Amino acid sequence: MRYKPISSHVYKKNRDKFMSEMKKDSIAVFNSNDIYPIGADSTFPFEQHRDIFYLTGIDQEETILLLSPQAKEIKNREILFVKKTDKNIQIWEGPKLSKEDARLISGIEKILWLNEFDSTLKEITSQNNGIYLNKNEHYRNNSETQTREDRFISKFKKEYPTHSVYRSNPILQHLRSIKDPLEINQIKKASDITEMGFRRILKFIKPGVWEYEIEAELLHEFISNRSKGFAYSPIIASGKNANILHYIKNNSQCKSGELILIDSAAEYGNYCSDLTRTIPVSGRYSVRQRAIYNAVLNVKKEATTLLKPGNLWKEYHEEVGKIMTAELLKLGLIDKNDVKKQNPKYPAYKKYFMHGTSHHLGLDTHDYGLLSEPFEPNMVFTVEPGIYLPDEGFGIRIEDVVVVQESGDPINLMKNIPIEIDEIESIMNS
Repeated sequence: MRYKPISSHVYKKNRDKFMSEMKKDSIAVFNSNDIYPIGADSTFPFEQHRDIFYLTGIDQEETILLLSPQAKEIKNREILFVKKTDKNIQIWEGPKLSKEDARLISGIEKILWLNEFDSTLKEITSQNNGIYLNKNEHYRNNSETQTREDRFISKFKKEYPTHSVYRSNPILQHLRSIKDPLEINQIKKASDITEMGFRRILKFIKPGVWEYEIEAELLHEFISNRSKGFAYSPIIASGKNANILHYIKNNSQCKSGELILIDSAAEYGNYCSDLTRTIPVSGRYSVRQRAIYNAVLNVKKEATTLLKPGNLWKEYHEEVGKIMTAELLKLGLIDKNDVKKQNPKYPAYKKYFMHGTSHHLGLDTHDYGLLSEPFEPNMVFTVEPGIYLPDEGFGIRIEDVVVVQESGDPINLMKNIPIEIDEIESIMNS
């Protein structure tokens, strides 16, 4: 790994919290991700399943975690199975984690090789009545790909049909939404690397540059600072492209007078950052662009103050909608009649601001978090309002990452990244 891992006590604490939520006489099993094929003998770079990483810190394929909190022998309450290095693996891939390596990273004492899993599971399962199985139940998930977890679920139900089955995901949704201070430090590190990239491109962007050239500059800066690269597919959207919310082609040339919406951030140690800025290709905003930009920025600032303990997701977005409505009225993009006759299910402001304002952030860009639960301290959110004007050929979105506090406004992990018009223009023209 190129990143500095966090202390194993974080993973130990995460496991303890999970096990405290488990039913009596039950076990839990968590699997790593597969290495996914591209074609022929090519594969995508390995990305660890975020749940097993959250519970162990292990960033290696073919890893399994078995939890059995009521096991009579303490050593059997946490068992980690890792892939053993053989001669062929040593030659072609290099060594895998040793048992001691895995022990130091995870804080788990009992480390076994992967080929011991089936027999161990049979023994432990016979002493328990139920099992927690893990499946991605995130509200945005729509993947059709069968995962290692999916295959294990099918196999277990077939081989142990009389055991009760419970869901791990609701527990993890809550636990992962509240970050340990060391996790927040990793997100802050990812945000700091993101800042380096953003400041770099402010000096690089000019009329005639291509969107993919900006992407390349960002990637170079991220990797140079121990990131694996982008936390998500980067959006480098100049001119009218900014009105495509998930634009990732990044193949247009940036023209004089255009704005360019850049939604791109680094990861660090599997923790994500998430930044959006909209900047002028020529280094100066027009009068119209300034007006729209400042309206979006006002919404962002006011929305941020609403991210406080006890507030609810639904009410939060309703309030942000009111703030955006007020700004659009000032701009003349909507009028009082539009508001009066609006459909409550699709308010007038949605014509220009059609996506959500915030999402949880952490090990995933759209991280785990139950939307029915009130905000709590140490939840990490994005704040990303936007106004999109396809008829005028541009769109503006501004986004920072913040941490909910016990009292007062959230802490902005991106407070040092240029956001005000004057600062952006000053850097671009220096």
